[in-house]
Amino acid sequence: MDIRLAPEPFDPQAEEAAFAAGRRDIGAVVSFTGVCRERTDGEGVGELFLDHYPGFTEKEIARLAADVAARCQCPDIKVIHRVGRLTPGEPIVLVVALSEHRDAAFEAVRLLMDYLKTDAPLWKRETGPNGERWIEPRADDIARRAAAEITDRT
Repeated sequence: MDIRLAPEPFDPQAEEAAFAAGRRDIGAVVSFTGVCRERTDGEGVGELFLDHYPGFTEKEIARLAADVAARCQCPDIKVIHRVGRLTPGEPIVLVVALSEHRDAAFEAVRLLMDYLKTDAPLWKRETGPNGERWIEPRADDIARRAAAEITDRT
């Protein structure tokens, strides 16, 4: 498991390639890269700031990733999440799942992204022409997360 908070920009493709390099025990590498958008709900974004609790945030993301890895039978997961100031176009998050089969890797990435959006101790604030606003999980993020919990119990 490779979990990292990054105050500086990173190269998602290079990170994914390095993570999967030499792995002969897998049949699938699935990744998702989230990027800072230029507009949110029609409003321009000049900057995104992500705040966190150093030490605690990494541990909580590692716990979420370990739960997803076990649930989806993925032998390894990588998460890089930016913190600090970002501008539109910069990668915010990279999630990579390695698995023997593609279905497990796709499910792990999807589920972990839902957890990161709703459960990770990260606070997001956008700045645009109309000032600052805090970003909360969207209703569809919360609904997908709730559906995942129902699936957990069956």
